[in-house]
Amino acid sequence: MSGDGSAGPPPAPQPTAGPLEPWPDTVRWQSISSDLIWVELIRLAMLLGVLSLGLGITWAFSGSWVFGSALGLVLLLGVLRGVTIARAVRAWGYAEREDDLLVRHGLLVRRLSIVPYSRMQFVDVSAGPLERAFKLATVQLHTAAAASDARVPGLRPAEASRLRDRLTALGEDRAEGL
Repeated sequence: MSGDGSAGPPPAPQPTAGPLEPWPDTVRWQSISSDLIWVELIRLAMLLGVLSLGLGITWAFSGSWVFGSALGLVLLLGVLRGVTIARAVRAWGYAEREDDLLVRHGLLVRRLSIVPYSRMQFVDVSAGPLERAFKLATVQLHTAAAASDARVPGLRPAEASRLRDRLTALGEDRAEGL
């Protein structure tokens, strides 16, 4: 007996969520490739280039301060987005559990998607030109409810294929039990 009159060891502390984690960290999270940062920065640069060119040409021909201000605002917002891209990419993660897949992402609004294997209809792997250039792929999970679809970007092709095959096999196994 312990000194407080109770028998046995004290209960183990329960996992708690930290200030940046709205859910307990009881699973082993897999991170995505940091090369996705470069992909997102290049996408941002292309968008900023098109917008800046259009606003700059319009400003040059019209001479209106409105277009000059809009150009400055677009560039400022682009720089702010560029700074947050690295943190946003590092916020992505996924975890495979026995009955479901967890996907987390988001900076200001943290989002956790839980997709039961039995609810998956099909799993898609895609890679656009930029992703292929950096040897990355995205795994997209499709369910009957469009709002519950989840995706895991920034995976190496081998890991994306492994995850697709595992999720497909688990989905088929779980669906047979229904």
